[in-house]
Amino acid sequence: MSARILVIDDDKEVSRLLQIDLKRNGYEVVVATDGIQGLRVFHDTKPDLVLLDVALPRMDGRMVCQRIRELSDVPILMMTAHAVTEDDIATGLDLGADEYVLKPIRSVEFQARVRALLRRNKPDEGDKPLPMFYKDDYLSVDLNTRRVSIRGEELRLTPTEFKLLAMFVQHPGDVLTFQQLLERVWGYEYQNEHHYPRIYVSHLRHKIEPDHRTPTYIQNEYGTGYRFVGSSTED
Repeated sequence: MSARILVIDDDKEVSRLLQIDLKRNGYEVVVATDGIQGLRVFHDTKPDLVLLDVALPRMDGRMVCQRIRELSDVPILMMTAHAVTEDDIATGLDLGADEYVLKPIRSVEFQARVRALLRRNKPDEGDKPLPMFYKDDYLSVDLNTRRVSIRGEELRLTPTEFKLLAMFVQHPGDVLTFQQLLERVWGYEYQNEHHYPRIYVSHLRHKIEPDHRTPTYIQNEYGTGYRFVGSSTED
């Protein structure tokens, strides 16, 4: 069964080209041309991935992203015609987006990112049994139900944030290098995006750490990567 992808973009030519590219690669495509319509179509069609332009009429893409994220963990790829900075990526993460890319995006790169985002929202199927649960008095992570809680209050993470946290939980005490994180969280398509682990780990710390300035769970291994340290009280 092919994935359903929602394209929300008021630029008719960009939308048309995206539709052609996606359909050629076997995806089902639904479209909207403004923010309000985008939310309506999202509710009606329940897509597997949302491609969302930042500059939209009636309701801008940032607000649409926030509204979708309040209801769903669907991967969201935000698109902009302006240069993308690290601050833009951080802002997109604050809104609940998984990716933030510059238009126009080349077909090969575009399809790679679409595949990676769809894959990222699925559980890993490895041969080696890995921990599926972490709990202490502050943080609780259940990888089977995809639930994360802070002091008993459920925390919503994007698919990318969840997969990043899952990687740490499943490899407690191990040093995960920047390259390992890129390949296993984002996919081989992102092997040159060396800034991604730093930006996303920083954002995840803001969500799960008691004090993100002095992290206790995700600790730096300077120049190498990160290590997950916890004190599980699981029965």
